[in-house]
Amino acid sequence: MTTTIAISEDMKDKLRNLGRAGESYEEVIRRMYEVARKTMLMSFLYDGSDSITVDEAISQAKKKWPKS
Repeated sequence: MTTTIAISEDMKDKLRNLGRAGESYEEVIRRMYEVARKTMLMSFLYDGSDSITVDEAISQAKKKWPKS
């Protein structure tokens, strides 16, 4: 099953410029989707916004569980 999507001539030209010789618009969009999906996954996996360093983790552990 296929569908039609409306895009501007400018966007159509940009997609054409991204395409390889003989590649359909669907192939260009599919390739772009795969790159975006992988980029999003890598961004999620390497997000360090809620991480701490190993040294900080050790410091916190020593404070929480001091040696007796």
